[in-house]
Amino acid sequence: MRFNYGLAALAALVVATPAVAQQSSATATAKGVVLEPLTLSWVSDLDFGTVAGSAAAGTVSVDPDSALRAATGGVTLVPSAFSRARFDGLGQAGQTVGLTLTPPAGNVLVGPGGATVSVNSMTMDAGGNSRVLGGSGAFTVYVGGTFGIAANQANGTYQALFQLTADYQ
Repeated sequence: MRFNYGLAALAALVVATPAVAQQSSATATAKGVVLEPLTLSWVSDLDFGTVAGSAAAGTVSVDPDSALRAATGGVTLVPSAFSRARFDGLGQAGQTVGLTLTPPAGNVLVGPGGATVSVNSMTMDAGGNSRVLGGSGAFTVYVGGTFGIAANQANGTYQALFQLTADYQ
């Protein structure tokens, strides 16, 4: 009989032992995209050329798409060199680049004795504020603007810096 008790105690011991833990696993991919560095270079300035003012205010503009110059009001275009601004960029083919145009501080060009010419507007070409880069990754952005010439505007050269920024989207 003693033998029977021993077997019963051993059976209880086996039943009370916890089961061996089971394992499970899964895998995932670690990934990312490395892009070619984005560059943007100045090629030419936005230059409204030489104009003659008068007793009447007016404007002079340079179109970013056609590169044509026009005047309104009391402003007369004087034959001279003028140009839309040009920036060339290079980035990763197939990527989208966002563009931000920041006009001159205070929206003015500064001339002799602190005289100013107002920047009525500055615009990018018809490509707008983004570019999808083609197979070469190269892109060009043209910038034009309209400038307000005051009545009896002081003679002189007027200028100010503006900025174009390109970022991957």
